[in-house]
Amino acid sequence: MHKNNIPAIISALEREYPEAVCSLRYEKDYELLFSTRLAAQCTDERVNMITPHLFTRFSSLEEFAQADITELEQIIHSCGFFRIKARDLIDCARMLLEEFGGRVPDNMDDLLKLPGVGRKTANIILGDIYGKPSVVTDTHCIRISNRLGMVDSKNPYKVEMRLAEIIPSEKQTAFCHMLVFHGRAVCTARSPKCHICTLNDYCAKRL
Repeated sequence: MHKNNIPAIISALEREYPEAVCSLRYEKDYELLFSTRLAAQCTDERVNMITPHLFTRFSSLEEFAQADITELEQIIHSCGFFRIKARDLIDCARMLLEEFGGRVPDNMDDLLKLPGVGRKTANIILGDIYGKPSVVTDTHCIRISNRLGMVDSKNPYKVEMRLAEIIPSEKQTAFCHMLVFHGRAVCTARSPKCHICTLNDYCAKRL
């Protein structure tokens, strides 16, 4: 792909998905952090069904830190891998209280210290909570950026680094959200709807 195509791709996505935002529902910084952890190997839709009750039953970091793990497991059971996720939420709440004054960190190094947090989750926090440049390399981002010829790798870290180089910093967070919307609606993993795709003119796989 020629770099000159990137502004056109971003503009096309912005026209198609002008209101693309994180699909996980949250009110507090740690709620997005915990929701993202629950979303691993699970859909955002399923997580959004779980979290209203979860965040009502445990309405503060202090309550999460003191939560009965069996009860927590029962609440989040349907999102899969519930035992390790429950443990991570409790341990994460304790670390946030003990080491970060009850606030979710605003930098990659500290975020990666938290139980269950990898670069994908950290970048979601940096972009959506703190408005910092961030590239979230989820399955949609990796698939579509490869199809467009923006990257040539399935490695999340390599994709992140490459997109961070070529996507303007102020566009990165929104760009990744738009790829999620596009990946769900049009550029699906199987049987992509190329005939209605707004990115046809730039798609290396289609060409």
